[in-house]
Amino acid sequence: MTTRKLTDPSYADALDHATDLGATHERFLLPPGRIYLDGNSLGALPAGVPERVARAIRHEWGDGLIGSWLDAGWAGLADGVAAKLAPLLGVDPADIQLGDSTSVTLFKTLYAACRRRPDRRTILVDPTTFPTDGYVARGVADALGLELRWSEPGDPAAALDEHVAVLLVNHVDFRTGALLDLRETARAAHAAGALLLADICHSAGSVPMTLLDDDVDLAVGCTYKYLNGGPGAPAFGWVTPRLHAGLTHPIPGWWGHAEPFAMSLEYQPAAGAARMASGTPPVIALTALDAALDAFAGVEPAALRARSLSLTDYFIALVDDQCGTSVEVVTPRDGHRRGSQVSLRHPAAYGVVQALIARGVVGDFRAPDIARFGFAALYLSHRDVLAAVEELAAVLRTDEFAHPRFAVLQAIT
Repeated sequence: MTTRKLTDPSYADALDHATDLGATHERFLLPPGRIYLDGNSLGALPAGVPERVARAIRHEWGDGLIGSWLDAGWAGLADGVAAKLAPLLGVDPADIQLGDSTSVTLFKTLYAACRRRPDRRTILVDPTTFPTDGYVARGVADALGLELRWSEPGDPAAALDEHVAVLLVNHVDFRTGALLDLRETARAAHAAGALLLADICHSAGSVPMTLLDDDVDLAVGCTYKYLNGGPGAPAFGWVTPRLHAGLTHPIPGWWGHAEPFAMSLEYQPAAGAARMASGTPPVIALTALDAALDAFAGVEPAALRARSLSLTDYFIALVDDQCGTSVEVVTPRDGHRRGSQVSLRHPAAYGVVQALIARGVVGDFRAPDIARFGFAALYLSHRDVLAAVEELAAVLRTDEFAHPRFAVLQAIT
């Protein structure tokens, strides 16, 4: 393809038309003059959230007070959120539990998984994992007296053996954007007698999933990235129905009790995945998430994925054409092996990202040398991609990234 065609705005418009989702960008409140390519870290604000949260605070809490647990439906709010999440994951909403942070949900879920393989003494984790997963796995291993073992980087299934209780994997690598085949990984784990727990934080809301059909055992995901639930939004855990019986976790609480308002001193777990709940659900946060998920209304997961791949394909093609060898594309070029982000390697990647932010193009940096760009298909256009790469090429061509003001490392990168 010629440079002229790649950089022609009409070509970008044609790509938009070919992958149209029905003006879903209008469902978001994005600041003018900014191209937001960090939805893989914090999703943009859906338009329906501010009013919905204001109503929950002023009227449901302010006027309804405690009666809103029933009158405003607070008691069933998590169930409603699960119903909106389920089609994106390929599961039954009854098998989803929401309410805790991602780290707490992962700890509880990994602990429960290990308890289902009491005769095995090893947790296997890929060393390229998001660091929190490693910290949590270490905590679970210490709590249960297990061994934490690191697999071969990028090939977690290769180290499976008869000692492994649980294989913990990331569906999408947070640095490179590489996409793991969950079906094949589950098959390998089960052949070794282990359970598969998938961290789907960097894929939920951007990559269609069929967790149940793929025979994944357990999954944990956050909702503040591609699902746009807001900073610190509640995480979710999913457990395949065949593991529900006898499932136990380290923080049994009243909200996971079969009869929470019986106030019994004896714990009797609720049926199914509901037993994974602990304390009172965070109503305001769940309200924001419930409203945020309305942005997916009427959007088929396959169509969302097609636009995601088109946006990332276009970004890669433009980087190749406009930036040459100034940066290295470390994300797989094969769309079947890629999430919804593209990562570029550059020795001054932090400065590159900061210079782009100053120009109104928001990405992020991951140590030691990765500039990371996330493509949320609901609100990004191919023209956004074209404009972003034009700014990137200018930053690289002029060595703007080397300016001292872009070298000051911020607390959040």
